[in-house]
Amino acid sequence: MTKEIELSISCHDCVRRGTPDCSDCLVTFVLGEEPEELVLTEEEAAVVQLFTAEGLVPTLRYEPVVHQS
Repeated sequence: MTKEIELSISCHDCVRRGTPDCSDCLVTFVLGEEPEELVLTEEEAAVVQLFTAEGLVPTLRYEPVVHQS
Protein backbone atom coordinates (compact mmCIF):
# COMPACT_ATOMS: atom_id res chain seq x y z
CA MET A 1 0.00 0.00 0.00
CA THR A 2 1.41 3.41 -1.01
CA LYS A 3 0.42 6.80 0.26
CA GLU A 4 -0.20 9.38 -2.46
CA ILE A 5 1.27 12.77 -1.63
CA GLU A 6 -0.72 15.83 -2.67
CA LEU A 7 0.32 19.39 -3.29
CA SER A 8 -2.48 21.81 -2.46
CA ILE A 9 -2.19 25.48 -3.36
CA SER A 10 -4.91 27.87 -2.21
CA CYS A 11 -5.00 31.22 -3.95
CA HIS A 12 -6.71 32.69 -0.88
CA ASP A 13 -3.40 32.25 0.98
CA CYS A 14 -1.22 33.87 -1.70
CA VAL A 15 0.17 37.39 -1.34
CA ARG A 16 0.28 37.71 -5.14
CA ARG A 17 -3.44 37.16 -5.65
CA GLY A 18 -4.89 39.92 -7.79
CA THR A 19 -1.47 41.21 -8.90
CA PRO A 20 0.10 40.95 -12.38
CA ASP A 21 2.05 37.91 -11.08
CA CYS A 22 -1.27 36.10 -10.58
CA SER A 23 -2.10 36.27 -14.29
CA ASP A 24 1.25 34.64 -15.13
CA CYS A 25 1.04 31.87 -12.53
CA LEU A 26 0.70 28.14 -13.10
CA VAL A 27 -2.50 28.03 -11.02
CA THR A 28 -4.22 30.67 -13.18
CA PHE A 29 -2.96 28.95 -16.32
CA VAL A 30 -4.54 25.65 -15.24
CA LEU A 31 -7.73 26.93 -13.58
CA GLY A 32 -8.52 30.12 -15.50
CA GLU A 33 -9.22 33.74 -14.61
CA GLU A 34 -10.55 33.25 -11.07
CA PRO A 35 -8.56 30.38 -9.57
CA GLU A 36 -9.30 29.09 -6.10
CA GLU A 37 -7.22 26.02 -5.31
CA LEU A 38 -5.02 23.65 -7.27
CA VAL A 39 -4.47 20.13 -5.96
CA LEU A 40 -1.86 17.89 -7.58
CA THR A 41 -0.60 14.43 -6.74
CA GLU A 42 3.14 13.90 -6.46
CA GLU A 43 3.18 12.37 -9.94
CA GLU A 44 1.19 15.26 -11.45
CA ALA A 45 3.49 17.80 -9.77
CA ALA A 46 6.51 16.05 -11.31
CA VAL A 47 4.97 16.29 -14.78
CA VAL A 48 4.12 19.97 -14.26
CA GLN A 49 7.70 20.57 -13.14
CA LEU A 50 8.97 19.05 -16.41
CA PHE A 51 6.60 21.22 -18.46
CA THR A 52 7.66 24.31 -16.50
CA ALA A 53 11.36 23.54 -16.99
CA GLU A 54 10.79 23.34 -20.76
CA GLY A 55 8.85 26.63 -20.80
CA LEU A 56 5.59 24.97 -21.84
CA VAL A 57 3.61 26.31 -18.86
CA PRO A 58 4.13 29.28 -16.53
CA THR A 59 5.94 28.84 -13.24
CA LEU A 60 4.23 28.64 -9.89
CA ARG A 61 4.25 32.15 -8.42
CA TYR A 62 2.50 31.19 -5.20
CA GLU A 63 3.84 32.94 -2.12
CA PRO A 64 1.99 32.21 1.12
CA VAL A 65 0.79 34.97 3.40
CA VAL A 66 2.88 35.01 6.57
CA HIS A 67 0.72 35.38 9.65
CA GLN A 68 2.56 36.87 12.58
CA SER A 69 1.47 36.03 16.10
